[in-house]
Amino acid sequence: MADRITKERRSWNMAQIRDRDTKPEIAVRSMLHRLGFRFRLHRSDLPGNPDIVLAKYKTVVLVHGCFWHRHRNCKYAYTPKSRTEFWEVKFARNVERDLEVRRELCKLGWQVVVVWQCQLAKPDMLAERLLKIREGV
Repeated sequence: MADRITKERRSWNMAQIRDRDTKPEIAVRSMLHRLGFRFRLHRSDLPGNPDIVLAKYKTVVLVHGCFWHRHRNCKYAYTPKSRTEFWEVKFARNVERDLEVRRELCKLGWQVVVVWQCQLAKPDMLAERLLKIREGV
């Protein structure tokens, strides 16, 4: 299936996708702040520049978009109908990179919490999960 928009417009669309300070990331930061957590953002001395670092709890929070990071069994983790081979390779590398980053962080003694974009639809459940960070769970 051919792309319905021009190459220039597609390039512009893709350029608008941010890698930090995304709406889901800001929502998680806001929730953590309301819950009383204090944190740092995008620490470059840690593998993968984690989105949120809770140094007091030796925990990092990675906020993943379901589409880009391939949240299993999620309706948002669909594959575009055009250029499927390109997308499959891209998504596979994203998943591989996520796993590498998590392994490295764990080796360094950090607890890793992954928050998926779709989990923001149930803020009470997410807040409960985030509060468990204090318990070391």
